[in-house]
Amino acid sequence: MATGPSGLTIHALRVGPGQELLGALTSFVEERKLRAPFVMTCVGSVTKATLRLANSTAGNNEVIHLQERFEIVSLVGTLNREAHLHICLADKDGRTVGGHVMGDLEVFTTAEVVVGEAGDLEFGREMDDRTGFPELVVNSRSKHA
Repeated sequence: MATGPSGLTIHALRVGPGQELLGALTSFVEERKLRAPFVMTCVGSVTKATLRLANSTAGNNEVIHLQERFEIVSLVGTLNREAHLHICLADKDGRTVGGHVMGDLEVFTTAEVVVGEAGDLEFGREMDDRTGFPELVVNSRSKHA
């Protein structure tokens, strides 16, 4: 479902060494009661990551567990209750790996994140029988205030 334009509010946070990035973002969203949050940009580094790979299906999760220092070169997605984030990480040689964030993103030095919120919208998730995953549902806030 497509929606019309929405107002934008911008938030920023820094997640420090040793913190788990997905959990920190989820807490940030819950504490501020954000209803249509998304990642605008992120820079930083991690020492661990658990990612679901592109070939995964609802019945076959292909997951990798990484444990080395990586630069975050991209982090995108929605941050509603069931966050849907994808990340791209670069290793010490500049090689990249990416996938769906499952968690375990342990911050190395920092993660500087800018979070946007669409003020007139509310994000939710509903199971989609076609994909086997809970998929994004976008509603107008005026209908669900």
